[in-house]
Amino acid sequence: MRVYLPATTTVLRTLMDEGRLSGPTRGFAVTPQLREFYALTDADVDTEELEYAALLNAARSSLRLLDVDPGAARRRVVVAADVADAEVSPSADPDAERGEVQISGDIGIRDVASAHIDGSDAEEDVRAAVGVVLEADLGSDDAQFVVDQAEGHELAWYATQEIGPVLELL
Repeated sequence: MRVYLPATTTVLRTLMDEGRLSGPTRGFAVTPQLREFYALTDADVDTEELEYAALLNAARSSLRLLDVDPGAARRRVVVAADVADAEVSPSADPDAERGEVQISGDIGIRDVASAHIDGSDAEEDVRAAVGVVLEADLGSDDAQFVVDQAEGHELAWYATQEIGPVLELL
């Protein structure tokens, strides 16, 4: 199953240095709940669109991780990985976001399909969004506007072999 892991550049460096991220890990995937939610508005929604929605949920979660990782570059990071279905279960948290899952095992570098990272042009907007993402979660329209500015930036796609060189530039 393809999962999208919210991360920071610090987390990505750990993955590269240690060759794995220790589980259990929180992530996002195309779950029945995510599929059902999008089917309400578009009966023809396809898997690729649902995977993009899961990636965007992970990117939003990356903003929350940046709030507690002051040493990380102010860029959203999402790691896409393929893990065994048996290692993925729906989140037990009743307040979990749509598509949120728990991955029971470690995520090895061999499991990683790609990394998605904001470009330098997003840093100012991401920095501002990190400061208000929790307020946006609580319903503040002003904070949501700031978060929307950050989320308006497309994440760049990097193959596994490109992650190390990209991190050297950050």
